[in-house]
Amino acid sequence: MSSLAWDACYDFVVVGSGGGSMCAALVAKDAGKKVLILEKQDKVGGSTGFSGGVWWIPNNPLMARENVPDSYERARTYLDAAVPYQGPATSPARREAFLRSGPDMVSFLEKKGMKFKRAEGYSDYYDDLPGGEPRSRSLIAELFDINELGEWKERLSTYPGAPFNIGNDELPVLLLMKRTWKGKAMALRVGLRLLKMKLTGQDLRGTGTAMAGRMLQLILRNGIPIWTGSPAAELVVDGNRVVGVVAMRGDKRVRIQARDGVLIGSGGFARNAEMRRKYGRTPASANWTLANPGDTGEMIQAAMGLGAEVDCMDTAVWGMTSLGPGETFPEGAHDLDGKPLAFHHHFDISFPHAIFVDQDGQRFCNEAGSYMEIGERMYDRQQKTGKAIPGWAIIESRHRQRYLWGSVMGKSPQSWFDSGYMIRADSIGDLARQCQIDPAQLRTSLDRFNCFAKSGVDHDFHRGGRHFDRFHGDPTVKPNPNLGAIEKPPFFAVRIYPGDVGTYGGLVTDEHARVLREDGSVIEGLYATGNSAASVTGRSYIGAGASIGPTFVFGYRAAIHACQTARHGSRDNKPGHADTAGRTMSQAAG
Repeated sequence: MSSLAWDACYDFVVVGSGGGSMCAALVAKDAGKKVLILEKQDKVGGSTGFSGGVWWIPNNPLMARENVPDSYERARTYLDAAVPYQGPATSPARREAFLRSGPDMVSFLEKKGMKFKRAEGYSDYYDDLPGGEPRSRSLIAELFDINELGEWKERLSTYPGAPFNIGNDELPVLLLMKRTWKGKAMALRVGLRLLKMKLTGQDLRGTGTAMAGRMLQLILRNGIPIWTGSPAAELVVDGNRVVGVVAMRGDKRVRIQARDGVLIGSGGFARNAEMRRKYGRTPASANWTLANPGDTGEMIQAAMGLGAEVDCMDTAVWGMTSLGPGETFPEGAHDLDGKPLAFHHHFDISFPHAIFVDQDGQRFCNEAGSYMEIGERMYDRQQKTGKAIPGWAIIESRHRQRYLWGSVMGKSPQSWFDSGYMIRADSIGDLARQCQIDPAQLRTSLDRFNCFAKSGVDHDFHRGGRHFDRFHGDPTVKPNPNLGAIEKPPFFAVRIYPGDVGTYGGLVTDEHARVLREDGSVIEGLYATGNSAASVTGRSYIGAGASIGPTFVFGYRAAIHACQTARHGSRDNKPGHADTAGRTMSQAAG
């Protein structure tokens, strides 16, 4: 066993700076531990900053304060019904741990200064199942003025598109500004907010920016160091225990002791083309993902090099995107710097007068349902027929007059037609021919769907049958706010692909977030949470924040476990002093 000199010594080292990582760091710091966060990118917040910024936490304290009844038993009934997948990451022990610790995690962060808000209307995605909640188990962060971060403002991970100066709970109402008085009032409210921001110099943000920004503020207030631009390069092992990491700071390799444990919270592998080819569903493309640039999977590979088990590696948090011929990006599909940024279709396809079909012209999903389920159904159909990717969004004139599509509210820009991104026709037959879809089959599918729109009942996929669907519909359309006939020309079509916001499979962990080997044994000293770990909800996405909620909870539980069961045999080692911490396990290259 070779000796190793430590360059820095900490009790708990967190790799990655997403929300769950920052939550874990706060817990360890609160326990009196010396904590370090390593972030390979120049910005802090990881996928959390890119996200919609929602926690799914059943039976949370805000529900109790607002008299929204819930309980562990009711939430467990729903979780078991909505997550049929039985795998090591969805074990009964992990399900119980998540549900039991969620309320405690929220209370802890509230005491530290987090400003939560319950997102009324964000119902469970399968609220019709036993135990489903039709109002909301989901929490969001209150709007946050990122100027409060001072010099760290420019180092905060944010969605690269146009900034969201609104809350998640405000967006569904705002998108109906052309249809309802509530929507018009919300537009006025947001307009006045923007005017106030301009006059006062505030930079109020919602969604994931508010969540990550508020968490970063708590980290800074608690004096927890963050090393940005410092990717972890190796896990250091003594016997069967992880005792530290080697990180790169510039060109220097820095050996960092982690006396109580290392938490991997560095995201999934959505941006790792080799891993996606090896583990993911096909076809796939880097053009389709909206995951943050740091989602490259190195730490998953590092743990696998220690014998860690993985699960659900072919699963992602799917979200439909659209592209033009040759997978070109249409006007508006770019970030603030002009770089390509794919559209994400969730709200827009939920509105009436639009459906998804495959290349045979057949519907295959509830377009207003869980975006992850839509992706799973699209891949299943592709595997069965080879004719689903790309699919087609078939859109009627009323949709394009009233609602959002991509980045445009209402009338589509001429450039979309000129580039071939959006196809227009005055008849369904002509539209089908331009899309190379069988006209008779598309006509049959639309006739059937139009009958559903008239009756208000989708007998094929039950669109509009759940509170979740209807929350993203148009209440002025009767009898079903998600169903509108496709019968008034002109008609439009757009190529649809199964994009994602991140992979959903990863390292198998136990109820304490400890990483497990393939034989079920624990890799001592190594923990994982977030998209680095296989999800407790398996292959299902069951509510808004179903990834972020467990990310925080298992980060919280990892820190508690590490602090309570730590081994301190090397506690007196100082930077630069030799230690018998043995060998290092270099990350696998693939």
